[in-house]
Amino acid sequence: MKKLLIYLKAYTKESILGPLFKLLEAALDLIVPLVIAAIIDYGIAGSDRGYIFRMCLLLVGLGIVGLAFSVTAQYFAAKAAVGFVTDIRCSLFRHIQSLSYSEMDRLGTSTMITRMTSDMNQVQNGVNLTLRLLLRSPFVVFGAMVMAFTIDVPSAWIFAVAIPVLSVVVFGIMLWCIPLYKKVQARLDGVLGITRENLTGVRVIRAFCKEEDETGEFSARNQALTAMQKYVGRISALMNPLTYIIINLAVIWLIRTGAIRVNAGLLTQGAVVALYNYMSQILVELVKLANLIINITKSVACGNRIQSLFEIRSTLLDGSKTPSSAGSEYAVEFRNVELCYQNAGESSLSEVNFAVRPGETVGIIGGTGSGKSSLVNLIPRFYDATSGSVLVDGTDVREYRLDALRSRIGVVPQKAVLFQGTIRDNMRWGKKDATDDEIMEAITVAQAKEVVESKGGLDAVIEQGGRNLSGGQRQRFTIARALVRRPEILILDDSASALDFATDAALRKAIRSMKNRPTVFLVSQRAASIQYADQIVVLDDGRVAGIGRHDELLQHCEVYREIYESQFKKEGN
Repeated sequence: MKKLLIYLKAYTKESILGPLFKLLEAALDLIVPLVIAAIIDYGIAGSDRGYIFRMCLLLVGLGIVGLAFSVTAQYFAAKAAVGFVTDIRCSLFRHIQSLSYSEMDRLGTSTMITRMTSDMNQVQNGVNLTLRLLLRSPFVVFGAMVMAFTIDVPSAWIFAVAIPVLSVVVFGIMLWCIPLYKKVQARLDGVLGITRENLTGVRVIRAFCKEEDETGEFSARNQALTAMQKYVGRISALMNPLTYIIINLAVIWLIRTGAIRVNAGLLTQGAVVALYNYMSQILVELVKLANLIINITKSVACGNRIQSLFEIRSTLLDGSKTPSSAGSEYAVEFRNVELCYQNAGESSLSEVNFAVRPGETVGIIGGTGSGKSSLVNLIPRFYDATSGSVLVDGTDVREYRLDALRSRIGVVPQKAVLFQGTIRDNMRWGKKDATDDEIMEAITVAQAKEVVESKGGLDAVIEQGGRNLSGGQRQRFTIARALVRRPEILILDDSASALDFATDAALRKAIRSMKNRPTVFLVSQRAASIQYADQIVVLDDGRVAGIGRHDELLQHCEVYREIYESQFKKEGN
């Protein structure tokens, strides 16, 4: 949490003025009991109505000025807290974007969402309350004690005894609660994770009639979270009654002592009322301080969780070179590549060696889990090879700047993801300044022109996730989005699985006919989709089982022949 405070530097002025105006307000509050004592001792005792009226006007004036100070303090504290968390949220989002797929896989989506939302809000509330009350409450508590000593020393010793006892109670409960709040947030992650999973997979859950099972699991996790929150709540709830008991005992002691000293003529009635008011102020401020400490403990726990994300360093170290195809025979090369995911028992890819010339189409095929997606994810450095090297234009991809490398690569992932907005907006993810002609050219190649025309043009709205499109339409638009940037390397990761064979064939033909024909990596489960590729890489359990053209592999690669024959009947059968 301490490391996050660097983001408050931009709000130094607000962080000073907020507490300062709160202290000015507190100083006025400490004057009020003295004014009331003067009214009792001089105005009421002397039946001086004019004096009483003047003192009442003074109280009204103190109230108005105190209100102005309070509003000003709230403004500066809110500005600092909101700006502070806004800067952290932006930095955290940038940091998350810089992480590799490995770190994101390990962290999990639900954890990152919780820390970007719930934890951030808790930190914001904590900073706001801290700037307003952290100095004010102790100032009033100790200020009231000092003022009590100026009124009557023997009575003031009651304050000196009560305040340390109260401090032990408050800080003891605080230290007890801090680790428990961390457990609460961890269980909140679990609830958010299962909620997200259920909302995303609601169709599958209903298809398999698993509603009751998922509801039961959600209830179990929710009850575990509730039980932990209740446990922490019961502990923190002890704070208010304990402080009230101590303060009320101190008040009884104070009134008894004051009554004895008034009877002895050593203290005035107004002074006793002033002392009582100071004790009441201490009670109010300690209750505020107790609640503040609870919020601070929550905020510190949440801040530490946010800080733990910042401390995760990406395994992807940015290079310094810019890709250049000049003088390079191969567009992409894999040299003895091996990939092992974090905490995985064995390698997903082993001893992968092949090279691809510019403009060639490479088909990648293999059984489920053979490493097809893992292979193509190494080219744009979504993951880094554990050993060996992946070269683009003759240079190891780890030597390139990530933005420069990825700007030359068009990636169409397995899951077609579109964003809420118009078709034009979605296409410009590929190229910000793309013209309508460039967009329509890419859409035509992707076989989505008739879809755009039926929707009413490029201004047609796509709902979040492309809910108003069919699976095939979503895939064609994601392919078009990748083609808009006119990439030198195009990766189609099983991205035409929802297309019929005729549309799939037309798509491949259109890509081969492009003016600036890209080097294409075509991952597919269909032998028909890759049989006309310039070369086909057959993967089996992370290893290359064969490389060559369709006819060659049918003769010499048993794995490819089994895949092909499982999809096409043998002649004569």
